[in-house]
Amino acid sequence: MGKTNEAGVYQLENGLWAYRFIIKVDGKQITSRKTTDEYGNKLRTKKQAVKAREAAIIAAHLEQERKHKISRRTVEEVYNEYREKGRADRAYRTIQKQESLWKNHLQERFGKRYVDEISVAEINDYLAELYFNVGFSFRYTESFLKMFYLIFGQAYSRDYMDVDSYNKMCLNKDTKIHMPKLKTDDDTDIVAFTREEMARLDDYFKGTNAETAYLLGMYCGLRINEAFGLKWDHVDLDAGTILIDRQQQYQDGLIKLVPVKTRNGNRTIYLSDKLKVYFQELASRRAADAIKYKAVREQKQRFIDDLDGSKISSTELVNCLPNGTIQTVNSFKYPTREIKSKLGINFKYHYLRHTFGTRMAELNTPEHLLLKQMGHGNIHVTQLYYLAVTKTGVDVLKDNLNKL
Repeated sequence: MGKTNEAGVYQLENGLWAYRFIIKVDGKQITSRKTTDEYGNKLRTKKQAVKAREAAIIAAHLEQERKHKISRRTVEEVYNEYREKGRADRAYRTIQKQESLWKNHLQERFGKRYVDEISVAEINDYLAELYFNVGFSFRYTESFLKMFYLIFGQAYSRDYMDVDSYNKMCLNKDTKIHMPKLKTDDDTDIVAFTREEMARLDDYFKGTNAETAYLLGMYCGLRINEAFGLKWDHVDLDAGTILIDRQQQYQDGLIKLVPVKTRNGNRTIYLSDKLKVYFQELASRRAADAIKYKAVREQKQRFIDDLDGSKISSTELVNCLPNGTIQTVNSFKYPTREIKSKLGINFKYHYLRHTFGTRMAELNTPEHLLLKQMGHGNIHVTQLYYLAVTKTGVDVLKDNLNKL
């Protein structure tokens, strides 16, 4: 039991301080009892407790005034307002994904509901239904969670939701909406090809039109859109580097070069000596092809929008056929099917990136350097490659065990 003190401030048995108050604002009684200030810091002196109490009373008045300004909105109204005013800075792919989730799922289920009447339990139950009953992947279900955070954040920022409700839904770690528990057999691991699979894939792609894009994925860790958006003027053959600052995308049916996925995606990639020689030879062939296929290129080349809106020829891209025909992300649809049927390898281009990260981690590449090379926005993503269990990693572990 704490010792009482004047003005609602009292000392606890552990020596710290606390405060309490009961006030009426516009006829509504507000009660509060706390042992921390507005920033969550413990109150170590009487002075701090008095100051925290005064700040809390002012905040209670302001919050009550804010609640008077709250105007109810449906989820659909909030999302439509976000469409019009809140996502001008979002990437094209992000907007497409949001629209797909909204039109195909959320609009019918939640569109007509008021944001302030939806409970945490209802959202958690919905996410569990998508994951366990409908059968959506963990990653895909996670995109629904992000949409709810977005909608409630928009509602709060525009005074359609009070602070207590928003904190309960999105901030308080004990109550906020969250993903269901991961299934024990769910595949969210890094998928890396074995050394034997890498050798077979090297043989398969060697000399094909897809070889360059394959090498950029397997031995540079590029994303598929980055590989096909790479321009020749971003390849430095003397330094053995390539600059990544754009990617290829389809937008409204048109092929365009657009900014990379994240800010950290802007990076300089270092080529191995073997790849440096490969690109030097490729550049020599390109110069010869420009003469050999000059007439054909005038018909086959395609002009696309570059990052700044200017038009560039497909021949300026590294992944372009000798006759000027542009290559796109769709160029890997056929190899993907054939590798599965002929080699028995479950192939996805993104697994090349996983393989690159895993092998670099196995070779003890410092985490911060691998983060830069792969363009991750978060070191925790990079660390997944160091935690991935591969055959090579197990062999190293066994070898070290035998040395104990």
